[in-house]
Amino acid sequence: MADQGDTPDLTNASNGAMGGNGADTQPVAGVITQYIKDLSVENPKAPESFQWQDQPQLDVQFNIGARAVNQEVSEIELKISVNAKGQAGSFYIVELAYCGLVGMRNMTEDQKHAFMYAEGPRLLFPFARRVVADATRDAGFAPLVLDPIDFNGIYLQNLQNRQAESDTSIFGGEG
Repeated sequence: MADQGDTPDLTNASNGAMGGNGADTQPVAGVITQYIKDLSVENPKAPESFQWQDQPQLDVQFNIGARAVNQEVSEIELKISVNAKGQAGSFYIVELAYCGLVGMRNMTEDQKHAFMYAEGPRLLFPFARRVVADATRDAGFAPLVLDPIDFNGIYLQNLQNRQAESDTSIFGGEG
């Protein structure tokens, strides 16, 4: 029979495993679920558009939004708008609002913000890209496979731009 000294103490284990003692204070974030919130596919010039010979010019727009659902859950919304235009008009228009519920615990506000506007969209994008490809294919056109996006790089660039604007507004009026 083993004595108490032989029982491993998971709460103090060097491998970082946490026991059920309520001391789970490590930052944690992850996607709970993801879903299509809104999807619109228009083929406004069909059937004539299937006879057009020119290549469509693509106008692709992205927007990221986030809102708190409760203290530990937020919704990230990745909006993608695609308009494929030719000389005679639009081949197709796809508007997608692809969302994910994310859980975040034991994170600073800066960490939460970075997760909601950089890492979360990075995790959602491959699934939203598939929806856009399927929608364009189902509309009768070649599937539009969107290029990968560096959400982390865009996030950092936006932070730098905001910092530069903040510095300019503070010091720009003096001279």
